[in-house]
Amino acid sequence: MSHPLPILIINGPNLGFIGKRQPAIYGCESMDDLPDMVQTVMGEKAARIDLELYQSNSEGGLIDRLEQAWKDKTAGIVINAGAYTHTSLALADCLAWIDIPCVEIHISNVHARSNPLRHTSLIASSCIGVIAGLGIMGYAYGVQALFHHHEKSAQGEKSAQV
Repeated sequence: MSHPLPILIINGPNLGFIGKRQPAIYGCESMDDLPDMVQTVMGEKAARIDLELYQSNSEGGLIDRLEQAWKDKTAGIVINAGAYTHTSLALADCLAWIDIPCVEIHISNVHARSNPLRHTSLIASSCIGVIAGLGIMGYAYGVQALFHHHEKSAQGEKSAQV
């Protein structure tokens, strides 16, 4: 059996109390529910994933953790950068240079929010996909997408070696 695929879940500012903060918008499920959701979505393949969760209200803390992910050769990142999604060129620059497959997540449907600033993402161009409006389950789908992306990439590498 091969080593589990390391996937980092990153949450930005104001996302440390998911499940308690504004449940009408963000729901009642917390990040503690995520491993069971990944199991539901991925079945037996979930055992081949090693999830690490990280949250920071600091832009610098998020960038430091992303750079560490690069050093650690993390296979994929699921990121909900919170408001930094729409405002942080520094975070966007970091995601671009570390070049780790990444899925951008939003618990709520940011495109349905009344503030037009929420409709723009500075980080999406460095991501393989964006998931919005599916609650905490969006993170599980992001993990599944990264697993699939990794498997597809590994098959391509094997084909190229033949």
